[in-house]
Amino acid sequence: MTKQLTKAEEQLMQVLWQLEEASVKEIIDELPSPKPAYNTVSTIIRILETKEFVSHTTKGRGYIYHPIIKKTDYTNQSLHKLVDGYFEGSFKSMVSFFVKKNDVDIKELETILELINDKKTEK
Repeated sequence: MTKQLTKAEEQLMQVLWQLEEASVKEIIDELPSPKPAYNTVSTIIRILETKEFVSHTTKGRGYIYHPIIKKTDYTNQSLHKLVDGYFEGSFKSMVSFFVKKNDVDIKELETILELINDKKTEK
């Protein structure tokens, strides 16, 4: 999967990942104010269907939408694109950047190291 989402598409996907399935109205109810127009959300959902991120089932006269791409799969793909595009494919460079530029505290670094050590022991 190499498709990227626009900011608006990603916002709707976040809602669908959270709800697991929803009508356009239910999606709008979850969005922050000011709420977008029904037709706007409906159009974006149809675009997400075209991009094969979302599918639907018919319920009465309307549709219930559900994600067909897992959030973890999209997150992983997006992270790899970020690392490849800005850090020459190096996770080490990315972590180093965030440590230097974003004042990562010692507790956060310890947690990251624990995760790395847990991953090593799994192999």
